[in-house]
Amino acid sequence: MLLSFFSFFVAFMSIIYGVFSASNLIAPSVVTVIGPQLSMFFSGLLYSGYIAMFIHPYTWSFYTASVLVGIGAAVLWTAQGNVLAINSTDSTIGRNSGIFWALLQFSLFFGNLYIYCAWHGHVHITDKDRQTVFISLTIISLVGCFLFFLIRKPDPESSPVNSEVTESLLEPESIETCKMFVSKEMLLLSVSIGYTGLELTFYSGVYGTCIGAMTRFGQDAKSLIGISGISIGIGEILGGGVFGLLNKNNRFGRNPVVLLGLITHYVAFYLIFLNIASDAPIAPEAGTDLESYISPSVGVALLCSFLLGLGDSCFNTQLLSIIGFLFRDNSAPAFAVFKFIQSIMAALAFYYSNYLLLHWQLLILVIAGFLGTVTFFVAEGVAQSSRRESDYDSI
Repeated sequence: MLLSFFSFFVAFMSIIYGVFSASNLIAPSVVTVIGPQLSMFFSGLLYSGYIAMFIHPYTWSFYTASVLVGIGAAVLWTAQGNVLAINSTDSTIGRNSGIFWALLQFSLFFGNLYIYCAWHGHVHITDKDRQTVFISLTIISLVGCFLFFLIRKPDPESSPVNSEVTESLLEPESIETCKMFVSKEMLLLSVSIGYTGLELTFYSGVYGTCIGAMTRFGQDAKSLIGISGISIGIGEILGGGVFGLLNKNNRFGRNPVVLLGLITHYVAFYLIFLNIASDAPIAPEAGTDLESYISPSVGVALLCSFLLGLGDSCFNTQLLSIIGFLFRDNSAPAFAVFKFIQSIMAALAFYYSNYLLLHWQLLILVIAGFLGTVTFFVAEGVAQSSRRESDYDSI
């Protein structure tokens, strides 16, 4: 059951991320034409429709909703990045990125907590159980869509998008996005962004499956997947909140936070390597009886979940911050490129996760994380040079 579910999950996520990647080419045009608030509202409605589909799921509605939510995700993330950039200054972009990320990850914490409490001990999930959850989530999602209209609009005079930039945004956005993709700054950041895509797949899909496949955790192994999600959420929220609040008075730039994220991930990867059997990602339905290097520990497994979330928040908050700073005057295409790269790499990771043993997947993450950190340091150097030139010009 576990393996068949994971195969279904991989197919499902592949559709979403495939459409998500392609739709990032048109997302900046949508945001430019109708504005970020309406873009978030309409893409939020697509999310609500996708959630509502699970109340009475059908095969045709599943695939249709997967395509639509992939389109909605591209527009939503591009619009959110645009709103974040235009409502921030150079000194507040880091703080706002951290707060945004922490608020975003509350869904990971509360969602997994609710599912764990509501379904704990259930051998089979009834239609009524499923419908109760997804009706509740649909209502919450619809309320959130209308709350987008309460987001403040920046003063036209203080908005960084001047008339020249507006005219450039009206050019074919696919061309604008492609130009930005091959810019020096974005090429440097693309390695870090790609790493977050690989790591997103690992903590959101692969690691939970590994925990559920570990029969040596006992009969409650599958119920640990929900607790693992809660632990990841705590790490994400803590990282986003702490680094967001401390960023305002941070004199050392973004590099220390990214380095902390890499070290945190390396510790998590090493402990996972020791604690989880190597064939866990591709284990059969009954799970794996293969021994790990140490006696499997639930506590270590959940600690790794927390560290994965904390490290992920380090990378993502600083990427949002540096992209918002470097491309503040043209943020919509920049955030579209960000999500394009991330979603492509996430889809790639979902593909190979069905075939590679755990230690090979961890090795890929270790190498990608190191390269992503080095290139981020170089990009941060470019950003600091740009800030010094800006400060000098303002004297």
